[in-house]
Amino acid sequence: MPTISSLIHALLDQAFNEGNHAIVDELVPLDAVTYLPGWGMPANRLGLKQMIIHLRAAFPDLTCTVDDEIEGESKLAVLWTMRGTHKGSFFGNVPTGRTVAVQGFIFIRTADGRISENWLLIDQMGLLQQLGIVPPPRGKT
Repeated sequence: MPTISSLIHALLDQAFNEGNHAIVDELVPLDAVTYLPGWGMPANRLGLKQMIIHLRAAFPDLTCTVDDEIEGESKLAVLWTMRGTHKGSFFGNVPTGRTVAVQGFIFIRTADGRISENWLLIDQMGLLQQLGIVPPPRGKT
């Protein structure tokens, strides 16, 4: 049975970094719950795949790296950084050509060697600010 850490590394490496959407079906059962606050995607495996497809279309050179992780018996918390160049439409915003780097957080629970529940958060405000879509806070440039 895979370790919890190997599940999240496979998700980030193969789905996010390489664009292999089929790996999501292997790692995440159909009845798993996926929380994607702020993305407007379904809270299930399909929503997770849609989010990955959307991100990779907007940032085709997308890479995600693990910064830190804390593992429990059937839980894992991961702090990660996403980097990429905005070359495709992102929620209706035209490509800016800007390179971004934002942090995210994934918390997963596992059952039977698969991801049964996960919460995926990305610093969307920081992302939109780096793209120039949202202005930086006052006093910041």
